[in-house]
Amino acid sequence: MRIREIAQARVRYGYRKIRVLLNREGWNVGKYLVYRLYCEEGLCLQRMRPAGKRKASRPRAEKFKATAPDQAWSMDFVADQLQSGTRFRSLTIVDVYTREAVAIEAGQSLKGDDVVRTLNRVKQERGVPQILFCDNGSEFDRPRYF
Repeated sequence: MRIREIAQARVRYGYRKIRVLLNREGWNVGKYLVYRLYCEEGLCLQRMRPAGKRKASRPRAEKFKATAPDQAWSMDFVADQLQSGTRFRSLTIVDVYTREAVAIEAGQSLKGDDVVRTLNRVKQERGVPQILFCDNGSEFDRPRYF
């Protein structure tokens, strides 16, 4: 009876707040008992869900398409293992338009400095592309400019 009285007097209170008020009045009741009685009386509130995140509608930028050699390069790491169990990695730089391998650098441990060194060497040989596509691998963590 007291749960129903509190719920009618304070319409926005749920079973948790009603339990706190009951405990203050001297009723030593647990949350499961209050919840069960609260639901049996038909006092359950409808949950107010927050509105979804609103995003500004902006058309996605069109992906760059290479129309000539050396306009766009793609850079990634490839890992493999020898018969003996030795692991190695290869840095591959590929021309997007011609699918030509611009550079392949292999080693047991390639770091960010190795990436910078390879890019500087290729820059001297072939020039700089307009766009360089790469993923967010661990080798690219330390920012260095070439």
